[in-house]
Amino acid sequence: MTVTQPQPVGPVLDTSVAPPGAKKIADIKPDLLLTGEHHMCPGCGEPLALRIYLEAIQELGLAQRTIGVAGIGCYTSFSGTMDVDLVQALHGRAPSVATGVKRMKPEAIVFTLQGDGDMVNEGLQEILHTAARGENVTCILLNNGVFGETGGHMTATTVIGQRTKNSLEGRDAEYHGYPMLIGDLIAQIQGASYVARGSVHNAGAVARTKRMFKRAFESQANNEGFSFVEVLTMCPTGWFIPTGDGPDYLQDTLAEIHVMGELKVDGVVHNTEQLVAENTRKAEEAAAAKARDLADKTGA
Repeated sequence: MTVTQPQPVGPVLDTSVAPPGAKKIADIKPDLLLTGEHHMCPGCGEPLALRIYLEAIQELGLAQRTIGVAGIGCYTSFSGTMDVDLVQALHGRAPSVATGVKRMKPEAIVFTLQGDGDMVNEGLQEILHTAARGENVTCILLNNGVFGETGGHMTATTVIGQRTKNSLEGRDAEYHGYPMLIGDLIAQIQGASYVARGSVHNAGAVARTKRMFKRAFESQANNEGFSFVEVLTMCPTGWFIPTGDGPDYLQDTLAEIHVMGELKVDGVVHNTEQLVAENTRKAEEAAAAKARDLADKTGA
């Protein structure tokens, strides 16, 4: 009997050698990451988020007093690869566990790591009440709009039209309801000091999200209250798309609704509509600057 080997879906990228013109600009992995190997699906964005918040902790000199609290999801496997003290929480309960850790060890830098299913479905009350109490912890949300670990089911953040395992024709507002913009909700809470939404779908987004992590951890180190960073991450498996299409799908689908930017800084709240206007303005300014540079070079 002839056995037919499964063929890869989408383009196959040779990662054994660097692409032409590439150059190394940083270490292969941060010191707080024990190994670059992981059990995530190809194209998953969560390992990128893991790397940049560990880099932020390390660069701020906070590693020796950092304690993480992990939720339940694909990212739970990172517990064995992070070189920081960790506590495992029940599904949705990471913010409450972090509250206990911080009150017992107020000098510690305490962060939680949760997915949208864990935080916004299973533990919505936990995150909102932790913010309302102004607990001086940092909560991290990895948002891909699906329950990744259980096969790609719809979550409270799944956007309208997004196809999931239990919304095969796309999320329908009349039948399924509307997605929650959890960052907007938290930004409105008085106990929250810093709230931001980033992404890891391209190099620029990674750099901006790392700055958000730094700002959040600095806020906690300065005892300013609750801080929150939402990170949009790719999940090609849960989205039923080829691996290489993940970044573009994120930008065209999730990021159109869960708009990236800082939602609360220094007590000033910006909602998603305001972020859209701000991002549009910046894009227009960047395009105008590029056009001027081109005109200067060509003498036009």
